[in-house]
Amino acid sequence: MSPPAIIAPSILSADFAALGQACSDTIDQGASWLHIDIMDGHFVPNMTFGAPVVTKIRPHVKRPSTAHGVGTFDCHMMIAEPKKWVKDFQKAGCDLYCFHYEAAISSTAAENPADHSESRTSPKDMIRYVHEQKMLAGIAIKPDTPVDVLWDILDNQTQEEVPDMVLIMTVHPGFGGQKFMASELSKVATLRQRYPNLNIEVDGGLSEATVDQAADAGANVIVAGSAVFGARDPADVIAKLRDAVEKRR
Repeated sequence: MSPPAIIAPSILSADFAALGQACSDTIDQGASWLHIDIMDGHFVPNMTFGAPVVTKIRPHVKRPSTAHGVGTFDCHMMIAEPKKWVKDFQKAGCDLYCFHYEAAISSTAAENPADHSESRTSPKDMIRYVHEQKMLAGIAIKPDTPVDVLWDILDNQTQEEVPDMVLIMTVHPGFGGQKFMASELSKVATLRQRYPNLNIEVDGGLSEATVDQAADAGANVIVAGSAVFGARDPADVIAKLRDAVEKRR
């Protein structure tokens, strides 16, 4: 049996004028986590917000009492220098720091935003570092990245360097509202076959119309933005997304 369903609405689609209340309401409506998209205008062409906004919304949502629990802030770091921001987001209230594989293989080992380093980081180094900061670690891949780059990371015998979640992007990262890329679900299916207990997240174009495909492939963590925040009855949508995953476990 695969891990339980986790529904993580993306607050990028929430009302920014009342973001704290929107976050609180979404958890009350049945969401498991909140997916928080961080974009820097470098790794992706768009920009969103940084750690100060996370700090402000954290008091509106109770911290999870257990790892992966309700209220988890799932921060999706679409940024060019992911190691520089780990400490800031830990202080802000992040529970799961999900960086991109593509950034981790091309960025520095600097540990603070103002720092410079000639040393390079790596996916395994990033995972260990996030764990050292007492957060869960996730690793994401873009549609153009083959899933087999993750085998060496997931098969690692050093547990501190193994991620707690893998995120498969089902759109090109950077903007909300894109069309769901069903072509990426073969990556999910391969991951689920190899790692039956792994939390596998899908992000991009998820809704009631596409969640069945994602759940059939083996995804258990569902990110949905406009499908939840734009719904007349968000609680009903969250329940339907959860049911789609649970009945396929």
